[in-house]
Amino acid sequence: MAERIPGGEPLEIERKFLIRYPDLSLLEQICSRKAEICQTYLVSKDQCSRRVRRREYGGRIEYWYNEKQKLTDMTRIEREQQITEEEYLELLKETIPGSGTIRKTRYDLPCGDLCFEIDIFPEWSDRAFAEVELVNESQGFNVPDCLTIIKEVTADKRYTNKSLAINGFVYEDYSIN
Repeated sequence: MAERIPGGEPLEIERKFLIRYPDLSLLEQICSRKAEICQTYLVSKDQCSRRVRRREYGGRIEYWYNEKQKLTDMTRIEREQQITEEEYLELLKETIPGSGTIRKTRYDLPCGDLCFEIDIFPEWSDRAFAEVELVNESQGFNVPDCLTIIKEVTADKRYTNKSLAINGFVYEDYSIN
């Protein structure tokens, strides 16, 4: 679990990587969980990025509301709570105008004491994201052998899910060569 700031606010400390499209049959075998996610970004309030998420796994559907406030490129204050389907549908009315809903398949890949979250998007056939949540910004880790990192995108705003929802999935400067 990540540290907390004074006052007890929960922190998310995360590094994010653009990776080559992984072997899905291997992920199906080695991952602890697979979820289908729909994620929609809402108009920001009080300097917080806001989103709602519909997550389906194991025949179960959950709805979540999330707020994040950036502290550094890796660290954010994160508040999250499970909500009802009715609350989810009501919050969708606050979607950022002109943005879309992100659809992705998430694989949870345990790696020692950590878990890498692998996000596969239907818009991409050659790349994906891998995220790892850390206890602190200086924590070391090893990347699982089944993942090939193209580049770290932790500090690159173009690769946030919010940016993808607003601006789409295509970047002219992207190359996997």
